[in-house]
Amino acid sequence: MELGKRIVFIGDSITEWGRYEDSEGIGTGYVRLLHDYLRVSAPEKNFEIFNRGVGGDRIIDMKQRWQQDVIDLTPDVVSISIGINDVWRQLDHPGMEQVSPEVFEATYRQLLDQVKSCQLILMEPTVIEENLQSEGNQLLKKYVEIVNQLANEYQAVLVPTHRAFVQYLAKNSRYELTTDGVHMNSAGNMLMAKTWIEAVEKRTE
Repeated sequence: MELGKRIVFIGDSITEWGRYEDSEGIGTGYVRLLHDYLRVSAPEKNFEIFNRGVGGDRIIDMKQRWQQDVIDLTPDVVSISIGINDVWRQLDHPGMEQVSPEVFEATYRQLLDQVKSCQLILMEPTVIEENLQSEGNQLLKKYVEIVNQLANEYQAVLVPTHRAFVQYLAKNSRYELTTDGVHMNSAGNMLMAKTWIEAVEKRTE
């Protein structure tokens, strides 16, 4: 598999990070790191990269803009990072209508079915608090499992970002990965980008 030229990154605020303040619309998070890496590693390809992250999005919100933010851009590659808010809202807004694992999976399937002709890259949701025993991380496990299952079923590249964060945190490094337990600092963005590159390059060898 050779990576296609026209790439859409879609997700929540972790993907969005700084894109509205950036004249290129790429942002300052992991998408920026990947944008720059792809540009310098294969300058002849002239990659076209679009950041379509929106803060606060759950998968049901992403569904509402899927046509405009993905399909209408006619991408070769779609990289998806979603799931954190689907769990986080269960903790900080328990009174609102929630996205159960069943709804998460069914909605994710609907979206993937619309882009089957694209190269698909599915990123595991990362972490909710840098404490592996947190309630958020326990609830997140089912959503991570669903992403793994769908990646296998749709023959997508799986980017094991949750696994990478778990492995890092288990080593008790003094360097944190997030600013607030969810949103990435520079190290967290680097770990996300590194994990994406390794997964994609393994598949494209």
